[in-house]
Amino acid sequence: MINWSTDEKEFKKTNPKEYKLWKITQLINYGLDGGKLDRNEVVKAWPNISDRLDPYKKRAMEYLLWGKLYLLPNNLNFWNLSEPKAK
Repeated sequence: MINWSTDEKEFKKTNPKEYKLWKITQLINYGLDGGKLDRNEVVKAWPNISDRLDPYKKRAMEYLLWGKLYLLPNNLNFWNLSEPKAK
């Protein structure tokens, strides 16, 4: 992954903890480029990065890490409309 808006070398040197969180967030949101994430690092960083993730990728990560399932909203009213009753 190439990041055009951040000087990664300088960021890593000046603030290594924040850089690590930023890097994990970037890898989740924009792809791993064939790499892998360390599960323990992601779990440890989760409270700090969860609000920065794409909502759909966040849901996928929660499923992969903890098996958390989300219920789909019950917005099927349009399909469940009954036909008009004959008078």
